[in-house]
Amino acid sequence: MKKSALCILFLVLLSNSALLLAQTEPQDIKLNTDKFQDYFYESLKQKGIENYDKAIIALEQCLKIEPQNATIHFELGKNYLALKEYQKAYSAFEHATQIDPTNKWFWVGMYDVDYATKDYVSAIKTINKLIPFDAKFKEDLTSLYMSTSQFDKALDLINELNETSGKSDRREAYKIQILSQGKYQNAEITNLIEQIKKYPNEESNYISLIYLYSKNNETDKVLETARKLEIAIPTSEWEQISLFKYHLEKNEGEKAINAMNIALASAKIDSKIKHRILNEFLIYVNANPQFALDLEKAVGYFDADPDVNVAKEIGKFYQNKKQWDKAIGYYEKANARNADVDIETNLLLLQAYTESKDFTKAAKKAIDMVDLFPAQSQFYYYAGLAYNQLSQFKKAKEMLEMGLDYLVEDKALEINFNIQLGEAYHGLGDQKKKDFYFSKANQLLK
Repeated sequence: MKKSALCILFLVLLSNSALLLAQTEPQDIKLNTDKFQDYFYESLKQKGIENYDKAIIALEQCLKIEPQNATIHFELGKNYLALKEYQKAYSAFEHATQIDPTNKWFWVGMYDVDYATKDYVSAIKTINKLIPFDAKFKEDLTSLYMSTSQFDKALDLINELNETSGKSDRREAYKIQILSQGKYQNAEITNLIEQIKKYPNEESNYISLIYLYSKNNETDKVLETARKLEIAIPTSEWEQISLFKYHLEKNEGEKAINAMNIALASAKIDSKIKHRILNEFLIYVNANPQFALDLEKAVGYFDADPDVNVAKEIGKFYQNKKQWDKAIGYYEKANARNADVDIETNLLLLQAYTESKDFTKAAKKAIDMVDLFPAQSQFYYYAGLAYNQLSQFKKAKEMLEMGLDYLVEDKALEINFNIQLGEAYHGLGDQKKKDFYFSKANQLLK
């Protein structure tokens, strides 16, 4: 009865071992003596109630009787691991693999120690022993390559697993991390070209290749890949990139706009490529102003863009060309799009108002900005300049004198402040102060 009960206890404890799910430990434990059997059952009992020290003592007695019993070394490793005595645990598991290298779970024990101690270099060696037992361990190997910065090996393995097992979110995140380092992009480009040859109807490979070419500013290759995609998958939204460029080159404005609108509305096409499409259309519209309304509509596709205020950038384009009215329209659109007030956009807008001689709007905008940003001297300057032009010299003087108090190390702006103060005092009939500020401006110019 006693032996029968112990056998039942042995089976229960064995089935509860976390490492032995899906595979039973060696069944051919040869209990040469009753003493060995008693010690072994005692170790299992003590481990079951978490008395790992006592379990180890019992297992050491077993080893005195059977020193080459792989299962006893394995059990020792598990108890040492539970006690976080990692060096002893690793040695015990390793000894078990030396006796019986065909048992998967002995290698798993070594891997558990490697992982617990963050010895990822050793873990790579161990995991390569486990892969022949179960190819799923390649997923772990990918993570280990990332942890040890072996990005070239990680990229090769990711591409292999993507092809054999399908893509996963974790591997795709790793891939983005690797490709953020330019030196790995050529290898990935080569891989994608091969994938396209093998699987011409897999759209994601074309998209990834277009993205990498775009990142490297290889526009011709972007278009070439888009044309290949158009041939392979005529229903793809990505083909619109190629069509857009083709119609622009042929000066077929309406057809180019149709392709552009489909591309800009697509959730699949990367925002960087969309920005490039818009830039090309902007240059086209500058030479073909009859399509200006289509440009405004295209800008609307970027209203939710968190990274770039497209309307502001188009305003800068027109401002550089001294097309002030167009610049003003886009700066005002940029302000309407922004939840927060952007200082740069409003300074550009004030400059455009000034250049177009719309001093009433300039004065109002500058005062509004002074209220929001009372320490920004440039807004006081634009307010003073606008009031001078509107012959409201007293208001100009007050704004300019206040603004000077906030001016810090900006010589050009200081010169302009003094010129405008001279103008204000001239308008007020104070010749002495007019001369003083003009003289100060001249000294700064020298």
